[in-house]
Parts: sequence; C-alpha cells; structure tokens
Amino acid sequence: QVQLVESGGGLVQAGGSLRLSCAASGRTFSNYAMGWFRQAPGKEREFVAAISWTGSSTHVSDSVKGRCTISRDNAKNTLYLQMNSLKPEDTAVYYCAADRGRVGRYTDEYDYWGQGTQVTVSS
Repeated sequence: QVQLVESGGGLVQAGGSLRLSCAASGRTFSNYAMGWFRQAPGKEREFVAAISWTGSSTHVSDSVKGRCTISRDNAKNTLYLQMNSLKPEDTAVYYCAADRGRVGRYTDEYDYWGQGTQVTVSS
C-alpha cells in the first residue's frame, strides 16, 4: 500500500499563492502516477492535475490551467501543487492520489488517497 499525507493548505486572499505537498510512504513512490483532486462542499470530487511516474507528462484541468503547476520529487517521495492567482472558487479540500496505471483524470482510476488538506480563498 501507499500512504499519502497532504499539507500546505490554509486561508489565503484572492490572488495569493499556496504550495501543497503530498508525502508518500510505503511502496515505491516512483512507480505511481500521481494526481491532485479537490472537493468543494456539496460538489463532487473533481480532477485538478496529474503527473506521470517520471514527471515527464503532466495534465491540468481547464479550471486551473495557467495558474497551477504539478511536480514531483521522487528522491523525496513528495508530490507538489503550486497554486497561483487563487480565486474564491478554488476553495475546497484538496486530495492527492496514487495511480498504479497511467496518468488519469478520473477518481476511479486512482488506487490510494490521502485525507486531504483544506484550501480557503477569501474574496
């Protein structure tokens, strides 16, 4: 199994930035594609970004394109999400997830999930 722990969330004003981290332990981190998802109150969990196990391929949702960057450091077993120009609609719990297969955009493609970190953007 892979254990995932997110950190870096918090309260930020609109236009601000946050860097989320996801620390992985257990099985070899570099064997997994990784993704970030978010879930706002009353809404379904939605895809934010994903990255291949080597980091050579990334995918970002249209809602955050140009504002968010996903990256990973396999030597540190850590996944990152740099979020800039934050908007109130970015407010959600952000989850990282590990995928034993290819990079995916759908929650059912992912095998392991963290507990999430809250991001709140005030207007």
